[in-house]
Amino acid sequence: MIYTVTLNPSLDYCLQLKRFCPGTVNRTEKEAVYPGGKGINVSIVLKNLGFPSKLLGFCAGFTGSEICRLLQQYGCSCSFIQAKNGFSRINVKIKADEESELNGSGPVLTQEEVSQLFCQLSQLQAGDILVLAGSIPASLSQDIYEKILKQLSNKSILFVVDTYGELLSRTLFYRPFLIKPNHHELGALFHTEITSCQEAVSYAKKLQRDGARNVLVSLAQQGAVFIGENGEIWKSAAPHGGLINSVGAGDSMVAGFLAGYLKYKNYKEALRLGVAAGSATAFSEWLAPHAKIEALFAQIDVQAFL
Repeated sequence: MIYTVTLNPSLDYCLQLKRFCPGTVNRTEKEAVYPGGKGINVSIVLKNLGFPSKLLGFCAGFTGSEICRLLQQYGCSCSFIQAKNGFSRINVKIKADEESELNGSGPVLTQEEVSQLFCQLSQLQAGDILVLAGSIPASLSQDIYEKILKQLSNKSILFVVDTYGELLSRTLFYRPFLIKPNHHELGALFHTEITSCQEAVSYAKKLQRDGARNVLVSLAQQGAVFIGENGEIWKSAAPHGGLINSVGAGDSMVAGFLAGYLKYKNYKEALRLGVAAGSATAFSEWLAPHAKIEALFAQIDVQAFL
């Protein structure tokens, strides 16, 4: 079973308008509300690809109830813990001549609620896949992902970590099966700027030396590169298409990679499906539908990195 953890889910209020002018009244041309959060995005795209998962995390208040209702509508199995204080955040996504975001902070979680999550996680079995993705509420410590991996480290679970900074670096000791920084996040870990595939490979190998088994680096318009624990290094250019939406593209890549790995049992095809899923979301108004992923999958060319 695949489990995804979203510690700080959201309702994403997506607004489209021709031009956004700060300090004035702006009128939208189109709007929509979606469940948001990196783990949620991974689960929805996995569902679109035919791989069910169970969603874990926290929700609170009227927004939390709506998040759960929408997830059920999309056919996802949701086991969020209901937090007592505050409400799940609302993130405003403004798509105009350029993209802007206003992200809420989320509920205040109690130790009792965190303990409930750890109780849920204790039920995972050998062979399960656990995806830890995204930011955390301010009420949680920066070592929360590390604590989760420590608790489960002796269960032969495949850990996938898609976060940034200290949240990511603290997990490397537990040898996660896959981490997926984008080129900005990878550069920030080493206080540098990643501008090429060669640089991405070089710094990703340093993360492997720190414990990561496999590293998938998304490179925006340059595609992605995968650095495998078996010495394989694969790269893929991004397919041609018009950028409509950047929200969730990286999460979709994680979902596509996992689905590809489970379906094809090799990293090359996993990268191919990952790039197809990430690109399909970028070319869509929301998360990638199955038909668009399949259409792009046929176009993706994955090559060995030399």
